[in-house]
Amino acid sequence: MTGTEPAVHIDTTRPHPARVYDWYLGGKDNYPVDEALGRQIMAIDSGAPRAARSNRWFMQRATRHLAGAAGIRQFLDIGTGIPTEPNLHQIAQSYAPDTRVVYVDNDPIVLRHAEALLRGTPEGVTEYAQADAREPGVILEQAARVLDFDRPIALSLIALLHFVADADGAYDLVDTLVGALAPGSCLVLSCMTADFEPENVREGIERYAAGGVTLVARSHAEVSRFFKGLDLVDPGIVSVRDWRPDLARDEEPLGDGPVSLYGGVAFKP
Repeated sequence: MTGTEPAVHIDTTRPHPARVYDWYLGGKDNYPVDEALGRQIMAIDSGAPRAARSNRWFMQRATRHLAGAAGIRQFLDIGTGIPTEPNLHQIAQSYAPDTRVVYVDNDPIVLRHAEALLRGTPEGVTEYAQADAREPGVILEQAARVLDFDRPIALSLIALLHFVADADGAYDLVDTLVGALAPGSCLVLSCMTADFEPENVREGIERYAAGGVTLVARSHAEVSRFFKGLDLVDPGIVSVRDWRPDLARDEEPLGDGPVSLYGGVAFKP
């Protein structure tokens, strides 16, 4: 999959969520337009970088649980973003070198960095597919070239679904993807919420909209709908900073303040 797609122009005139997220994390793979939006958000909520780090650490803790205690050996990560170490495949393959991982994103700059940086173990497979999250059929077709859908797969939708409105089929998207998975597979998901800081989140959504980026904040009940029919792992759907802190490795103190992202992990019966 990697490297087979035609070259695509990188638009540096409009902010892109993956690059703004990279700026929050202190990365260098972003442009002035991304930094400008990031700074606007920080003027509203100085905790935005804290949320980005918390979300990244949630992914790492969830991957440790699934690769370790749960023994999952296949991962499908949609909405990958710009690679930031440790990446999902590095964690998963540290538990089992033969783990197979497929990353999916639609941003050309993510593709460029993925090709350069996403190197897995010789025993396993680490691949990248360029596809839009709103096209689950395309994603599943490409992922099936690497992953065995008759065996359990961990589907990772980290900080993705708040960029997909209900009208654009957010719930149908998850239903289609989970429906294609074998029993014993799991869903790892984090999603923005306004439950903790409604005013800050509302203003942040308006700033993103002004930059041409749609954001959707969902309540606990609305996030729970994504897990319908699945068996949630304790502690259920909680702020990402509170999900299994016992699995933390090298996480820096976050300081006070809420993190406006819900996260959860659930298995398909």
